[in-house]
Amino acid sequence: MKTKDMITLLAADVAPVDRHVVAKRFAAALLIGGTGAVLLMLWRFGLRPDLAPMLSVPLFWIKMALPLGLALGALLAATRLARPGVPVSGPGWTVLIAPVVLLWAAALVVLWLAPASERLNLMLGLSWKECPFNIACLSVPGFIAVMWAMRGLAPTRLRLAGSMAGLLAGSVATVAYCLHCPEMEVPFWALWYLLGMLLPALAGALLGPRLLRW
Repeated sequence: MKTKDMITLLAADVAPVDRHVVAKRFAAALLIGGTGAVLLMLWRFGLRPDLAPMLSVPLFWIKMALPLGLALGALLAATRLARPGVPVSGPGWTVLIAPVVLLWAAALVVLWLAPASERLNLMLGLSWKECPFNIACLSVPGFIAVMWAMRGLAPTRLRLAGSMAGLLAGSVATVAYCLHCPEMEVPFWALWYLLGMLLPALAGALLGPRLLRW
């Protein structure tokens, strides 16, 4: 077969690629992951009893802003990593780093201003032993959904893509967990919320080469 004939044969009946396929797959993954995390939170833990009055407290929304910011940054990074040939650099990394830096800075200020006898309690709170694992548990539906979304988009940096998928799932799970968790101290969030989000990110980095291989 001549080269020209082979090219013609390969190009026959080629369907156009949906330009919005990335947005559609990740939107579906976020819907599944967010809904799954909320339902799992309601089933296992329940809403915090003072949630209604807390909605008017600015600190509660600052608490929610941490995982929302990280979810946005992880989403931007994941959508780039999910497509072959797309540069990794982009605004997603800035959006990822900025909330963490601000949170740690605020936590250090709070600890510095607090009496020395209270600093350990500010960091440990009442639920430090279970908090990271609760978040990791709530991230399971999102982890599966985001991995599915990425696998269908042919990522090439599998370990990094897996870690961003896990971080996205963990961030969405933390948003849901905030509706239950009574902890309101910034140093607590800086330690245990971040650790809870890093656990699925680590799982994604470890499993990415296997789950995202194509």
